[in-house]
Amino acid sequence: MAGLAVCGVGRRGFAWMVARVTRREFWSRSRKEEELVEAETVEEVKKEPLLVCPPIRSRTYVPPENLQSLLESRVKEVFGTALPSNWQDIHLEDGHLKFILLGRLADDLGHAVPNSRLHQMCRIRDVLEFYNVPVQDRSKFDEFNTSNLPPNLKITWNY
Repeated sequence: MAGLAVCGVGRRGFAWMVARVTRREFWSRSRKEEELVEAETVEEVKKEPLLVCPPIRSRTYVPPENLQSLLESRVKEVFGTALPSNWQDIHLEDGHLKFILLGRLADDLGHAVPNSRLHQMCRIRDVLEFYNVPVQDRSKFDEFNTSNLPPNLKITWNY
């Protein structure tokens, strides 16, 4: 700083005596320094890498031919090797075992049970029925576009 600031209390309040620096220059200098510090932090935030959205994963699922034997082997791993003859009627009451079974099937088949359907998986039969349904990665508009539409109806994607 170019000058020396001395503060004293007089009859009219605080009195400032600054050598070669006016009060406005003195206070504005500190404000400019603070603004520069804030501007530097803003620049640092801008320099951070932007988050890139991951590519859309394919949701297609085709059930394998050996689905029943795969499911039976996973049920043996989770529930034990001694399965009754009606192993598809085993109830999934224990949440921990249900989680382990559905997690392993999701890893093996690449298709997980969505959260909205977890409460419907009460027995092994329900899990088998869920994994027997193929899933297409197409929307209703794609299906309409490929189907035979009436001549007065046309779908255009570029609007």
